[in-house]
Amino acid sequence: MMQWDTLLSALRFGQEHLTQGQHTRNEFQRDYDRLIFSSAFRRLQNKTQVFPLPGSIFVHNRLTHSLEVSCVGRSLASNAAVFLAEKYKGEEWTAKLESLDDIVATACLAHDMGNPPFGHSGERAIISYFSEGAGLHYRDGLNPQVWSDITHYDGNANAFRLLSHQFNGRRQGGFALTYSTLASIIKYPYSSLEATHKPKFGFFASEQEAFHRVVEHLGMQPLDAECRRYSRHPLVWLVEAADDICYQIMDIEDACHLKLLTQEDTIELLLQFFEGETRGKVERGLTHLADDNEQIAYLRSRVIGTLVYECGEVFNNHEQEILSGSFSGPFIEHVSEVPRKAYQACSKLAVQRIYNAHQVVEIEIAGHQIISVLLDRLLDAVNNPNKAYSRLLLDRVPSQYEVKSEQPEVRIMAVLDYISGMTDVYALDLYRKIYGMSLPSL
Repeated sequence: MMQWDTLLSALRFGQEHLTQGQHTRNEFQRDYDRLIFSSAFRRLQNKTQVFPLPGSIFVHNRLTHSLEVSCVGRSLASNAAVFLAEKYKGEEWTAKLESLDDIVATACLAHDMGNPPFGHSGERAIISYFSEGAGLHYRDGLNPQVWSDITHYDGNANAFRLLSHQFNGRRQGGFALTYSTLASIIKYPYSSLEATHKPKFGFFASEQEAFHRVVEHLGMQPLDAECRRYSRHPLVWLVEAADDICYQIMDIEDACHLKLLTQEDTIELLLQFFEGETRGKVERGLTHLADDNEQIAYLRSRVIGTLVYECGEVFNNHEQEILSGSFSGPFIEHVSEVPRKAYQACSKLAVQRIYNAHQVVEIEIAGHQIISVLLDRLLDAVNNPNKAYSRLLLDRVPSQYEVKSEQPEVRIMAVLDYISGMTDVYALDLYRKIYGMSLPSL
């Protein structure tokens, strides 16, 4: 059984030997601020969430999505802290619960920082390049876990790498976040070799030692004798719930703004989250709003409030199962019947009319082509660095990436680090320059 006292640790990864100074902010608030002011977080403003960027109508990008998830995560964590403080009243460690909302809010900011350009289609493009494309020939020269990593490439694992890996010229421990914040983003606490029904995993081979340092320090529960799979840190469930709440409801709102859904259809869809007297109150609230956008915003806020409460109840009712590692989620599947069915209806409609909309598919097609070409040219350059063209291309790669390593695994990961850190606009610009379609102004 995992213990809250051990799970909540302000020790900094990579700076374990340093004495913590005196600050007006606690260590977890410092984590939050460290991410907010980072260039890696700022780049999310130019990464696709679902719909193409930019456009005449504002839609969510990865940055606005992450900020909203962080707000919802903070609410979920605050509710959980109240419950835990009452349940464990009198125990010495309960003062740590005051930081629960900071930990979850920070993890929510970080949860998409490892995603490559062009949304999840970017992940699929990388996977396809190695598993069925030009990158197949690298297979025999790589160890099995590295090959598994790149043929199941996942933004979750890359987020852990981005935050914990010591890149050239950077400090030990990467972002040097607290152990608890790092653990709260590891949604899949096992390697790619353990991924089963879907290509999701929590860390690359290069970060395996870092992962085990985190789970051992925090006392996270192994699920097998060989310690190949672990229980999630309990706060991961809250981060996942916040993400599930936001992306689904915000995608519906964006689709309405883009006229993929009518105003009437959107209102009816969101009203399904309520029944009886509560639905009557929500409907009366709508009558006071004449503006279409305000009506949808009002409904969205009421739905999010409902789901925050419902997911909070799931946490409270299943806290012991979560600590023992026996709980299976996500939380959204355990909420009460009315909001659960409404959420399922939103998911079904999103697949039918949003994620397969032509503008969404078009950006996926373009993103797949762009990333495939960038991979092809950059991998050729790092493996043949003495070619004249290779030298020109590698001059563009920041020195933090180990493109000159003698190990092929390190060179490949360096290329993936560079590409995954690109914004959509940067990736498109480099693609155009490679093809001679874009020249600098003279």
